[in-house]
Amino acid sequence: MAKVRIPTPLRAFTEGAANIDVAGATVGEALVNLVEQHPELRDHLFNDDELRSFVNVFIGDEDIRFLQGLDTEIAADESLRIIPSIAGGRR
Repeated sequence: MAKVRIPTPLRAFTEGAANIDVAGATVGEALVNLVEQHPELRDHLFNDDELRSFVNVFIGDEDIRFLQGLDTEIAADESLRIIPSIAGGRR
C-alpha cells in the first residue's frame, strides 16, 4: 500500500497519525481512500471532486500538478506528501 504523509495542521483529522496507508493505483484513488478512512479531511483537500487549489501533493520531489494530476499512477510502495500552501503575513 502507498503511504500519505499528513501535514501537522491536518493531523487533528487523522487522530494524530502522521502517515496513513492508502489503497489505489492513482493519486486520486489514494486520496479518495484517505478521505474514506478519515472523512473530516474531505473539506480540507477537495472542492467537489477537484483538489483544492492551495493543496499540493508530491510524489518524492515531483508536484503531481506537473505530472498527470490526480490521474498520476503510483506504485504500492510510493510515498505521497500533502503540503498545504501557507499564505498571509504583513506587508
